[in-house]
Amino acid sequence: MLSFFDRVLLRPALLAAILGGTLRVAAQPPAAPPPAPVAAIPAAEAPTAGAGYYFVQTADPQFGFFTGNPKMFQQETMNFEFVIASINRLKPAFVVICGDLVHNDGDPDQVAEYKRIVAKLDPSIPVHAVSGNHDVSNSPTVEKLAFYRKTFGPDRYSFRHADLYGIVLNSTLMMDPTNVPEELAAQDAWLREELGKAKAAGARSIMVFQHHPFFIDNVDENNPNSIPAVRRAGYLALLKEFGVNYVFAGHLHRNAVAADGPLNMITTSAVGRPLGQDPSGLRVVLVRPTGVQHTFYGLGSIPTQISLAARGGRGGPPPGGAPGAPRGGAPAPGQPARGAP
Repeated sequence: MLSFFDRVLLRPALLAAILGGTLRVAAQPPAAPPPAPVAAIPAAEAPTAGAGYYFVQTADPQFGFFTGNPKMFQQETMNFEFVIASINRLKPAFVVICGDLVHNDGDPDQVAEYKRIVAKLDPSIPVHAVSGNHDVSNSPTVEKLAFYRKTFGPDRYSFRHADLYGIVLNSTLMMDPTNVPEELAAQDAWLREELGKAKAAGARSIMVFQHHPFFIDNVDENNPNSIPAVRRAGYLALLKEFGVNYVFAGHLHRNAVAADGPLNMITTSAVGRPLGQDPSGLRVVLVRPTGVQHTFYGLGSIPTQISLAARGGRGGPPPGGAPGAPRGGAPAPGQPARGAP
């Protein structure tokens, strides 16, 4: 008899053409819902303010991407429900979902499924959604932006937690503002103003959350998946001027960590369909008086609880990962295609 993991990891030999992002990846079949062992796992204790706190960053639940069929997203449902249940157990200070909430912008079924599952989040845990290119299209229009804002909320805003000042940006405007140059100009002006407010408020840590990374491997790269170099330099100079040390993003469906001096660019693999060698998963970010530490956990390795005790380096996941986790699919065969996921 096949085990649960064997059943989840089975793949058909189908190929799905993924429109809007220029990628072709192996299809993922629907999977039966996993067992529900999460309730039996001890809940984490809420962190105390003096010891610091932790938050969870995720990206790309992207309902409809596994199969390329906009009406078939059973695998995404299984992954996202498991992640939300895990977050409820871990009790982070807040959660950020860094874009591509759906695969086909405006699809009512995908939007409804995302909203249904995210509503299961413990109401005491704030969730901050970020727009991605699959939410507002690769070349946003006034109509696409209006739909996103009506459906999901603002695409640029700030939030506070303890001494952290979070800034959420619409990076798709940075990628291609052709149809709405006034929107990019407004966001740029707002960003400088918001950074000034954060500085004036004495925020110990200013972090930026967006969908596309400013860079993936190095600051001088020319990569179609990162913010174009013609605009990148100005943003990085502005962020460093105001002391931003961390930018968190998604979009790649794999992990990447790079730096430009004191500015760390952290790209996190998808909750949904992974590409490359990293599995589906989430990132836990610990914020202590001594500094920031972040660790990515695949769905099969999410710990039962998070400790704020200092430990050397970023390390790997501690033992005792949650049982019954969906694996999130195998990486696409060969090298991941370039172009917008």
